[in-house]
Amino acid sequence: MPNQLIHETSPYLLQHAHNPVNWYPWGEAALELARSRNLPILVSIGYSACHWCHVMERESFENDAVAAFMNRCFVCIKIDREERPDIDQIYMDAVTALTGHGGWPLNCFLLPDGRPFYGGTYFPPDDRYQRPSWMSVLQGVWRAFSENSAVVEQQANRLTAIIAQQSQQFFEPLISPNTLSSAHIEAIAQRLGAVCDREQGGFGTGQKFPQTFSLRFLLAYHYYQPQESWALEQVTLSIDQMLHGGLYDHVGGGFARYTVDREWCVPHFEKMLYDNALLVILLSEAYQVTQRSYYRRGIEETLQWLLRDLQSPEGGFYCAYDADSEGEEGKFYTWQKTEIEQLLQHEARVFNLVFGVTEAGNWENTNILQRHKDLDSLAKKIGYEPDELERLLQRSLRHLFRHREQRPKPLLDNKILLSWNALAVSAFCHAYIALGVEAYRQTVVDSLAFLRQKFSFSPNSYQLFHTYQQGKGKYHALLDDYACLISAYIDAYSVTFDENYLCEAGGFLDYCQVHFLEEGQYLYNYVPHYQTEVVVRQKDSFDGATPSGNSTMADNLWRLSILLDRRDYQEQSLQMTDSLSKSLEKYASSFGQWARVRLQQVYPSVEVGIVGNGYAVLARECCAVYHPNRLVCATTEASVLPLLKGKVAATLGEALCYVCHSQSCFAPVRTAVEAIRFFNG
Repeated sequence: MPNQLIHETSPYLLQHAHNPVNWYPWGEAALELARSRNLPILVSIGYSACHWCHVMERESFENDAVAAFMNRCFVCIKIDREERPDIDQIYMDAVTALTGHGGWPLNCFLLPDGRPFYGGTYFPPDDRYQRPSWMSVLQGVWRAFSENSAVVEQQANRLTAIIAQQSQQFFEPLISPNTLSSAHIEAIAQRLGAVCDREQGGFGTGQKFPQTFSLRFLLAYHYYQPQESWALEQVTLSIDQMLHGGLYDHVGGGFARYTVDREWCVPHFEKMLYDNALLVILLSEAYQVTQRSYYRRGIEETLQWLLRDLQSPEGGFYCAYDADSEGEEGKFYTWQKTEIEQLLQHEARVFNLVFGVTEAGNWENTNILQRHKDLDSLAKKIGYEPDELERLLQRSLRHLFRHREQRPKPLLDNKILLSWNALAVSAFCHAYIALGVEAYRQTVVDSLAFLRQKFSFSPNSYQLFHTYQQGKGKYHALLDDYACLISAYIDAYSVTFDENYLCEAGGFLDYCQVHFLEEGQYLYNYVPHYQTEVVVRQKDSFDGATPSGNSTMADNLWRLSILLDRRDYQEQSLQMTDSLSKSLEKYASSFGQWARVRLQQVYPSVEVGIVGNGYAVLARECCAVYHPNRLVCATTEASVLPLLKGKVAATLGEALCYVCHSQSCFAPVRTAVEAIRFFNG
């Protein structure tokens, strides 16, 4: 018999709809049941691409005896963390405070009023991995709730106070504004440098995440401090390792979420929309700097994967593909040597040399493809011209792709999330700027139209939904939804020069000022004032797998302060980064986007206004060259935008380019080459 999840739309929740556990979705029905029966609540949180979530389901939630105990003693609630990140964040903080670490599956026990008092992540079916069994945890929690209510109440009060304070711990009260200086940026860069893996790329010496925010900061830092060659070297080393190693899907394009090893060989095979969007942004900027052809290939293949495998018929982008297929992690993506030999015949020998394919394999008796890093030298060694070898490889990869498409695919999580889709829009914007592919710009226009239509509570309303599925929007949008959408609108203006996008960005930002800010504050709450389902209101700060809503808003405020000439936006952005300045130096790798915003505030921006016929070509040429702090406005005729006000075209309407740097404006010029000379003052 199905449980209460059978009516949900989330693929993750539907995976659990036939468990013998009587799961409820988060909502008033479950909360009222707990209050009326005075039962503790078990909140179990995961997501569809989470491998260990599936493991715990098989081991415990499908066990009839375990389920019977859970149903008798608890009100059991299942949450898709991607649908309800607001709920997930609160109880993740509680578990982290209790255990010192977090992750998914997340299992948190609450009093009937929603206050947490105990929790953890994965629990095995019997005592192992130095963890108690799930059944012993359930029995211990039930005894504590039934027999030691005063102790449990005290623990709930303590934990609730901790999570209320936790989101504020990295922010300093503003006594006086922090001095904006290059020394501050230098300190952040050196802190990042101390944790760089100079041999394998990335940060730290354990499992490797892309950490795109920190790499983008280092790329920008090197622009202003070119003598610090290590910063650019670290960026290119990291990207090279990701593109050549197992993190990248060489057959179908796109990146996995992370690798479990230092060498970027063995990925955790789930493929997420947000990771790939953020990596395209990084790759686009790095391509502008280096012009490396395989960076371009990585951009094109990743966006091709997004459009082919993640785009819905309506135009939005789905969340993710699971790591597992046919009950095995990574089975869809790995290869046997004999299989490749059968498919590629006489070309298999060369292909296997390039991609390191062996009989024994490099992971669990199978092969994760890893591309040889120096193709030119390998080509010479085996008697090929580099171009000839590349053509052979591309032909072979297409053959493997066609074969792989016949395999059972991993589960697709077909939710459409606002913030992740907005990140994808920004990725297409950056790719268009770097590569000039017109189809990317059209995707930006079409995607933003889809988001505006499907996620609005009503036509032209600034109140938005967080998720969209099966023709319906659900749940109130959160800070990162609004922040990423505003950022996408600003980015969209930079590739279309449609001023309506800036109007939308300003309108949504002002909406956030009303509904996410408390009076007298400059940092935003994670949930709007009208969201009443949370036991505490938090302010997010960490730039983790996705950028924090507050760091994204600080960036939005800074850019719009220039584009719209809003001094109040500028002051708020400065206040936000001032409050985090000490944490930026101390924990730089956890605040990568904050660091990049601070860099933009420290170093002078370049403002470019282009007016006249042919402005699009001139603007495209001005943007194609990398600059971490450039804003371009363009129009054929008069505009009310501050950077265009009073500026005129040349005789016969020919476009003129006006460049300002460090609060000084230069005489107008006719070509991008002349304009770019002014970019550094």
